[in-house]
Amino acid sequence: MENQIYGYIRVSSRDQNEDRQVIAMREFGIAEKNLVIDKQSGKDFARPGYRRLLRKLKPNDTLVIKSIDRLGRNYDEVLEQWRLLTKEKQVDIVVLDMPLLDTRKGRDLIGTLISDIVLQLLSYVAQTEREFIHQRQAEGIAAAKARGVKFGRKPKERPAEYEHLRDEWRAGRISARAAARQLGVAHRTFMKWVEQENSDCG
Repeated sequence: MENQIYGYIRVSSRDQNEDRQVIAMREFGIAEKNLVIDKQSGKDFARPGYRRLLRKLKPNDTLVIKSIDRLGRNYDEVLEQWRLLTKEKQVDIVVLDMPLLDTRKGRDLIGTLISDIVLQLLSYVAQTEREFIHQRQAEGIAAAKARGVKFGRKPKERPAEYEHLRDEWRAGRISARAAARQLGVAHRTFMKWVEQENSDCG
């Protein structure tokens, strides 16, 4: 049976569009039946399409990916998948965005060495970039909180009768559950409002 060329496409959520990767694969000449698409997070490798593809791949087949981060979401994962594919499965890998990462060329020692060095560098850069993005997001959230921006659901508005019923409850003339019922809110919500007022006063 002749060697096959497969294309692997991953998009990180069901909403993300895979068209850009599909077009690149078609331009490379990959048959539609040999395109494998996963639409889920790459945080781990529990990806059904990728797992099926691993079982299909035979020595000297070629796997084409658009960019190196399709293989994993961190430095170690990318290197591990690269080792699994090239050493254990003995398949060639072509990374369309990085022509140096084409194991069909330079199967000699120098070619393999250059490929390994570039791969390690790119994987490291990809992971560093993701960590930088996460750090910037965390800093942005912290800065927004410092400015008083509230995250999460908008707090429920206190009805006009709240203060009167709160005073009745404090005076012991009504139970908290009865006050909450009259306000049309959960008992827990009523108690939370009271606690918030107490902490604001404190």
